[in-house]
Amino acid sequence: MSKNRRKIIAANWKMNLTIGQGKELVHNILKEKDLPCEVVFAPPFTHLSEIKKITSDRDKVFLAAQNCHHESSGAFTGEISTDMLKDMGVQMVIVGHSERRELFGDTGKWINQKIKACLKRNLQPIFCFGEKLEQREQNQHFETVGKQIKEGLSGLSEAQIQDVIFAYEPVWAIGTGHTATPGQAEEMHQFVREEISSTSSDQVARSVPILYGGSVKPANASELLSCPNIDGALVGGASLKANDFLSIVAAV
Repeated sequence: MSKNRRKIIAANWKMNLTIGQGKELVHNILKEKDLPCEVVFAPPFTHLSEIKKITSDRDKVFLAAQNCHHESSGAFTGEISTDMLKDMGVQMVIVGHSERRELFGDTGKWINQKIKACLKRNLQPIFCFGEKLEQREQNQHFETVGKQIKEGLSGLSEAQIQDVIFAYEPVWAIGTGHTATPGQAEEMHQFVREEISSTSSDQVARSVPILYGGSVKPANASELLSCPNIDGALVGGASLKANDFLSIVAAV
């Protein structure tokens, strides 16, 4: 893990917890006064304003939404715009998560539009990408991830790419209990930096944070986070328990 790059542990709650449960969880996590890294909470939309009240006075603690729409307003029933998120005090948005791609049809083009919409409103996108099991087994994992990165960053300036947080999440490891080995994760993170470099510059590629996601838990966090190109984690299930999440934060 580079000493110069931001270290980030992000909690993606997905569709879990009531508002009350979420507030209790955040209170328990923030009892830890001296956080060794940036901590990001990504609760459901309904929880954002309440969680913001708890996190607003803490350094190194950020609020993220789990998705957004790329248009600023309009006839898009059930969607949330970046203007609305900004108005609620949100600072980051998860974009391109594999569940959005797989279950809700988010395409590379749409993800690119969402990234641009976030950057336009000074919201940092947490840009997710990763391969499925069959793509890895067929040795197509680099090709797949490279294509997703190129699609996501299409039309972005070097300065805009500098503001993106990247998150590699092998789909076969998300919620399955399987985790990429540190060797597999580091190899892909290094490849991701090379792809970012080819799209922007070596300087940008060396400076942007790249998180690992996919069944990160206290038992494997230290080993993963010790890899030189892994700058943090996007945590799913383990982010729903204060002690587990704090153990991952401590592993930084």
